[in-house]
Amino acid sequence: MENNRKNAMRFIILMGLISLFADITYESARSLAGPYLNILGASAVVVGFAAGAGELFGYGLRFFSGLLTDKTQAYWTITIIGYVINMLAIPMLALANQWPLAVALMVAERIGKAIRNPARDAMLSSATSSVGRGWGFAIHEAMDQIGAMTGPIIVMIVLAITKNSYKSAYAVLAIPAGIAIAILILSRIIYPHPHKLEIDKPLEDDGKFPKVFWLYLAAVGLIAAGFADYPLVAFHIKEKALFDDKWIPLLYAIAMGIDGIAALIFGRWYDKAGMLSLAAAVILSAFFAIFAFASGPVMIIIGICLWAIGMGAQESIIRAVVADMVPKSKRGTGYGIFNAGYGLCWFLGSLAMGLLYDISIPYLIAFSMIAQFASLPLLISVKRKFTKG
Repeated sequence: MENNRKNAMRFIILMGLISLFADITYESARSLAGPYLNILGASAVVVGFAAGAGELFGYGLRFFSGLLTDKTQAYWTITIIGYVINMLAIPMLALANQWPLAVALMVAERIGKAIRNPARDAMLSSATSSVGRGWGFAIHEAMDQIGAMTGPIIVMIVLAITKNSYKSAYAVLAIPAGIAIAILILSRIIYPHPHKLEIDKPLEDDGKFPKVFWLYLAAVGLIAAGFADYPLVAFHIKEKALFDDKWIPLLYAIAMGIDGIAALIFGRWYDKAGMLSLAAAVILSAFFAIFAFASGPVMIIIGICLWAIGMGAQESIIRAVVADMVPKSKRGTGYGIFNAGYGLCWFLGSLAMGLLYDISIPYLIAFSMIAQFASLPLLISVKRKFTKG
């Protein structure tokens, strides 16, 4: 048992290292996306569409990727293909001279993530059974966010040195992208069969997903719809000239650091208190839009911090809940279906908030808060019907 736990933790850490360098790559790109599209002549609607469409493809295609994962059991092959697409798209943004091409590459990056995530999360879920679902996914998320915090600082330095050359910043990201792929291949060699790390008793498998799974999906879909993506917040900062360009990725880096800490806290809390931890995170972070779309620098910082707490809690808890609800044989499909619904809601919410930004920022804030608070009755119902583990 103890040896299995050590192997599981090593696997989680290896996957965390992959995510660390991958996040240096694509989270840096996301921190620059709003201002870069602004420079290329895009409007707030385009930024909202780009963020939403990226999430729509990035989550919607996971349904098919998840099905393929369960059908073929080719966890590593699918994961590797997805990472390669994911990592190649970002440095190529250095070649984009018009916003349509930049948007296409941003969406391609999300597509690569869509291909690999169900297979990767299915492998991770087997390992997390040995160390605690919430804690295992929280460790992975925390390492993920170390990369997400480091990357924007790197591109901030590049922007400062090159006098705001976004193309140079994107080109530099080819280095961490290559490191991520190298560690991925090494992990495949060391752990060819990570599903053998699973130790939990099998859940009852009647060929269907439990009813509470769909209720949970509806609740998290509302959270996603009301949760603005960072590119829109960054666009607001650029539009209102609240910070110099080079500070925008630093703000994102701070957010990712808070995200990682929040993931550890809420992930551990989930293992002890279940769904209550997610409900608490929603209540705390639902107020982020009031601050993040304000007109003062201090308010913006507070809003970004609240946004980061919500992201960290969601990233650690959401995947853990799916692993606890869905039988191992259907976990790839479960992650695929769940993420497809989540991404559709994120897309619709992002598009709505992009439109509302051009009409009225108070309307945007109201939409964000109403959607998130509407999830609470559903989460309470899920808590009553679902006992994890």
